[in-house]
Amino acid sequence: MLSTNSKNPVEHFVTLFDNNFLPVGLCLHASLLKQSSSFHLWIVCMDELVAQNLQKLSLPHVSLIPVSEVEDSRLLAVKPTRSRGEYCWTLTSFTPQFVFERQPDVQRVTYLDADLFFFADPKLLLDEFENSGRHVLITEHAYDPRYQRFGRAERSGRFCVQFMTFRQTPESAKVMHWWQDRCLEWCYARAEDGKFGDQKYLDQWPVLFAEEIHILAQMHKTLAPWNVRYFAEQGQGSINPVFYHFHGLRIISPTQVQLYSGYQVGKAAEFIYQTFLASLLENIAIMRSNTIPLPCLPLRKDFLGRCLALKRKFWDGEAFANIPSVESAL
Repeated sequence: MLSTNSKNPVEHFVTLFDNNFLPVGLCLHASLLKQSSSFHLWIVCMDELVAQNLQKLSLPHVSLIPVSEVEDSRLLAVKPTRSRGEYCWTLTSFTPQFVFERQPDVQRVTYLDADLFFFADPKLLLDEFENSGRHVLITEHAYDPRYQRFGRAERSGRFCVQFMTFRQTPESAKVMHWWQDRCLEWCYARAEDGKFGDQKYLDQWPVLFAEEIHILAQMHKTLAPWNVRYFAEQGQGSINPVFYHFHGLRIISPTQVQLYSGYQVGKAAEFIYQTFLASLLENIAIMRSNTIPLPCLPLRKDFLGRCLALKRKFWDGEAFANIPSVESAL
């Protein structure tokens, strides 16, 4: 058993991904190895292939949870009605419970999106949560005001399901079970009646669970493509995140990575992407040395896909990098 009762307690994290996101998930793990003093990462394996590949890699401080072992009758009932991505969103609300059930002495679990990467010890954020005395931690999107005009915050919600901590308390369980019930009822990749995936439900929490939740104050430490340029400008060009959310990053071919899409990240973010690319290339090399093929998610090539690509290129913003050359990035 992994002890949480010591002078240097183990911090427990949980994430989920399928084999398409294996390289990104490996980067998340590598960043925790570098930045976190004592951690354990639980990975919900969304397909058999990623479970096999992770077993082959045998990562330190990692436990695997095959999705087939945690799917109950409620989850299996809604699974046929959801896309793979939507089903992942549905499962997100259950991931802390999966850990508590497997190791009852764990005091708290933090859910992480697989495309997070740590630049500093997450303890900086978790200490704020600990001092709050609350039971659940959530983070805001903290959109750049320039994106507020386009309704992105209204569609996606005030809060981001990217870094969420649940203590093992009845108060936390009340919030988590409410969220699980909502996601079982409705969890789709579209905005409808004030809902969007698993995420917009969180907008109700400050009212429904005012005494249970803590909203992270250190928004400038939780950066993403939608806010990094704004916080860099506020800091006169300086940023120092605890984590960066690599939303939109995807390996589109064996020789190219889409770094981001739909946002303007600014010059200050260059070191963030260069650091991640270095980690990505290291982990791709590890995969290759273990004869694990590199999964790719090609961009759409139909007429609509080409139109969207032109819009991103000339209006929204996007960037690409080559594999294996880091020097060509950005």
